[in-house]
Amino acid sequence: MNKNWKIQTNPKADPENILQGEKYRITMLTEGLVRLEYSEEGIFEDRATQSVWNRDFPKVDFTYKETEEQLEIFTSMLHLIYDKKKFSPNGLSIQAVGNFSAYGSIWHYGQDFQDLKGTARTLDEADGEIPLERGIIGKNGFSLLDDSKSLLLREDGWIEPRSHQEEDLYFWGYGHEYKRALKDFYYLCGKSPMIPRYAMGNWWSRYYKYTEESYKELMNRFEKEKIPFSVAVIDMDWHLVDIDPKYGSGWTGYTWNRDLFPDPEEFLQWLHNRNMRVTLNVHPADGVRAHEEQYRAVAEEMGVDWEKEQPINFDPADPNFLEACFKHIFHPMEKQGVDFWWLDWQSGGLSKVEGLDPLWVLNHYHYLDSGREGKRPMTFSRYAGPGSHRYPIGFSGDTIVTWASLAFQPYFTATASNIGYGMWSHDIGGHMMGIKNDEMAGRWLQFGVFSPVMRLHSSNSEFNAKEPWRYRKDIADMMKGFLQLRHRMVPYLYTMNYRAYEEGLPLVLPMYYDYPEEWEAYEVPNQYFFGNQLLCAPITAPQIDRLNVGKVRAWLPKGTWYDVFTGMKYRGGRMMNMYRGLSSFPVLAKAGAIIPMTEEVDSIQKNPEKMCLHVYPGADGSFVLYEDDSETEDYKKGKFVKTPMTFSWDSRENAAELIIESPQGSQELLPQKRNWKVIFHEVVPCQTEAAAELSRESFPETTVRILAAGERRLGEIAYDREKASLSCDLGELDSAQEIRILLRNIKEKENDIAAYAFDFLNQAEIEFVLKDVIYQMVRDAEDKTILLSQLQAMELDSELLGVLTEIITA
Repeated sequence: MNKNWKIQTNPKADPENILQGEKYRITMLTEGLVRLEYSEEGIFEDRATQSVWNRDFPKVDFTYKETEEQLEIFTSMLHLIYDKKKFSPNGLSIQAVGNFSAYGSIWHYGQDFQDLKGTARTLDEADGEIPLERGIIGKNGFSLLDDSKSLLLREDGWIEPRSHQEEDLYFWGYGHEYKRALKDFYYLCGKSPMIPRYAMGNWWSRYYKYTEESYKELMNRFEKEKIPFSVAVIDMDWHLVDIDPKYGSGWTGYTWNRDLFPDPEEFLQWLHNRNMRVTLNVHPADGVRAHEEQYRAVAEEMGVDWEKEQPINFDPADPNFLEACFKHIFHPMEKQGVDFWWLDWQSGGLSKVEGLDPLWVLNHYHYLDSGREGKRPMTFSRYAGPGSHRYPIGFSGDTIVTWASLAFQPYFTATASNIGYGMWSHDIGGHMMGIKNDEMAGRWLQFGVFSPVMRLHSSNSEFNAKEPWRYRKDIADMMKGFLQLRHRMVPYLYTMNYRAYEEGLPLVLPMYYDYPEEWEAYEVPNQYFFGNQLLCAPITAPQIDRLNVGKVRAWLPKGTWYDVFTGMKYRGGRMMNMYRGLSSFPVLAKAGAIIPMTEEVDSIQKNPEKMCLHVYPGADGSFVLYEDDSETEDYKKGKFVKTPMTFSWDSRENAAELIIESPQGSQELLPQKRNWKVIFHEVVPCQTEAAAELSRESFPETTVRILAAGERRLGEIAYDREKASLSCDLGELDSAQEIRILLRNIKEKENDIAAYAFDFLNQAEIEFVLKDVIYQMVRDAEDKTILLSQLQAMELDSELLGVLTEIITA
């Protein structure tokens, strides 16, 4: 058996956590997590399963009462009552302790219940909302994971069915401690590993019959347009498709079509030279047939008569078949330059072994195989049930190109975190059918840039293309800017990639994870936290006619928030409508946020030499930048670098301080020299009007002081009045140095309501007289409440009033 397939698991529970009868076994894994087993034969399973790997939680603090007829178990989080018989609604119940609902916080075996959902296998052919499977958390305080049909992992790494029938349930009674539940889920089922750094950039993907020449031309055009990509996805037609009908269809294939790609090695190397990684699409359902270049080698390995051209059937239940394919197909092609595989399984969950899902087999063993020789493993495939978070990245499938599909994807992505699945990759822009709508394509791309994986994709229709220049100019320009932004954000995204691994917190989280007791957090399903510094509320509906703005209902938690695109400052603690033109959507940084970016957008695979920190005023903040080699799994051994950063804000003294501490850890991973640039957003100097020139002179010594390794440093300091931002370019420094920036005579910028109102009214397609009247009212207003009252009395269009209300009350 392949040695790479053997994995480390700890499936045996602490005996002190177990209460067992003749036909039942109850294991208290934590105070909120209970394993419930029932077997008529009295045989219970201690091995790891496809989903569950580790049950060796520490001793749990619980008490119990037992009589001949009943068992009761108590922890701080739940109360279990069991009649010691076959599980039944009358005989087994568990209550999540706490005031979560009037009647819905008690689970009775077999009865339906409400949870906050998880995710689904695929969005293939979805045109809007689809049903989701269960997650591990519920607003009523509990959920349930059924592992009864999961196959077992043998010690040698292969799988086998259970030898006896058993109910094997996991009750999650964590109340509203959602993050704690998720952390324990990642221990029970295995951690979510880090994906390579290159995967955080833009992916170009299209189901289209490219040639080597046409693909290179396209990449050169992207370079000319300054549109960066880090992953090339070659769909279907890289291999032979038009084959002799005696072999079947050409959907499955492993042989390069040399009419299209005459020199695959050179082509793959050409892409690598452009700092791109490559994945090929494979549909493995038809096995290996005689027309394939690799057929004879695989046939001989499998004992198939190759001279008679006998087909080699796809058999996920046979480890020899998988090993032969790895040895003779996948490994040689990886030596050619294929970096990882897109395992496009579309053929259902059946195999000759009951309960064995071929998709799970592909995901599990391809992932393990891709990590041989110390390489950081990665696959690209569909979701195959709980535990699939161990095999990133997820391919969500072929959606219909409609607004309804777009509107469902933010919710779908965030909610997947409830089953630990944090790395969905969507066909951004939609895959097939539907309609061409430039506005919709633009909004979809905006969401894609602020989603876990940014992958443009489309069908082979000549008209369904995602190149920005195929849309109208304003949309194209916005797309280009957002795609560049994605690459600039990689330092932030990669740090969140590490957070997902180390802390069990996916990049995209629903609002209720941080605010479980706030009802509003459950009322904004398409809103989410994007890492620990940003909040996103994508616009997923057409813009309002004549006003030329899109609308989203958003909830801002208490505190101060800044829109990173418009600069508008918001007071939180409220639900509100937010409106944006096509150039952006609401992405908000909390006061005190520190967001690390880079200006090296063409080569994101390495730790950058040019770093840019974006800092927002109004509160203290912190961030720890994470970096490693991005190529291996040495991060699991502690080989990485962390750079702590702290921001202190003193509004009483009009002072602030940013400290970039010396990096901690394996500093050899960093460039020897690094250029730091820090931009303090939405600030104004506390100076007289005469001193507020757009030059360094507007910031005398007492205003900005830069210290590197404790010594004074000049740097390049500039203030942008239009953007209200103070930029400090520190130049090239040793990477190991500590940096301090002290600001004096500085304060938060207040919203210029008249300026925001003018910008909106200027582009709105409404009556000039009405524009003049509204603008004059805004300029003359001394009291916002009176201004709103005046506007309401004008009986304006409700959406026009909505836009003005947002501006005035932000």
